[in-house]
Amino acid sequence: MSAYGTVTRAQPATQLAATAWRCTPRAGAPTHLTLHHLTLARAAALPGLLAYLHACFADELERGATYPQEVLPGETYTREQFEGYYFGADVIMGLVGTGGAPAEDGEEVRTDVEQARAGRSWEECVAGVYYVKPNYPGRSSHICNGGFLIPPVQRNKGFGSVLARSFLHYAPRLGYEASVFNLVYVNNIASVKLWEALGFTKAGRIPRAGRLKKADGIGEEYVDAWVFYKQFEPVQQ
Repeated sequence: MSAYGTVTRAQPATQLAATAWRCTPRAGAPTHLTLHHLTLARAAALPGLLAYLHACFADELERGATYPQEVLPGETYTREQFEGYYFGADVIMGLVGTGGAPAEDGEEVRTDVEQARAGRSWEECVAGVYYVKPNYPGRSSHICNGGFLIPPVQRNKGFGSVLARSFLHYAPRLGYEASVFNLVYVNNIASVKLWEALGFTKAGRIPRAGRLKKADGIGEEYVDAWVFYKQFEPVQQ
């Protein structure tokens, strides 16, 4: 529940096309990711996917370094809570690609999730996910927010930058004109540099915005956060 209540929007009438996005060349690394538009209903039709993503997100909340939600001792972050929060609108999922890289980023591919999965486990093939949903209700619902998640087994492979680039493709096609990230903690240096590189503007700095766990796992500290903003380029019809 936000300061505005529950902020949701109607699901789009049609599913957006899957696309392929190139990864930074690295020895032995995948050449590309395929990106797939999901809603809760579509994800629920894929056996085991929601359970896996719920476990990954619960692990991220336990880390206490990137999202503001806090799971207190003795509490459990339930799958119902996860689905209500993360799948409140649209989700884009990146799968580790097979075969050759696309000629250019955003190239449409005629493959569904199970075809792209190619018999692999979710742990093997899910490179990351992000949600796209309104940051504000009603008259300001044309401005979206995004929340990114990279499973622990897929970190430090450069997938975050691929997902971030694809966000600039999918968010405007979902009907949004701009994006605001409310809380990018200043100690998340990789994210700060990534959004700056993609043309986001620092709209403000919130002092002591998060009570985060320290990197060494011992104790907590208050950390400032940046508010990032970007106006999207109009979608070419």
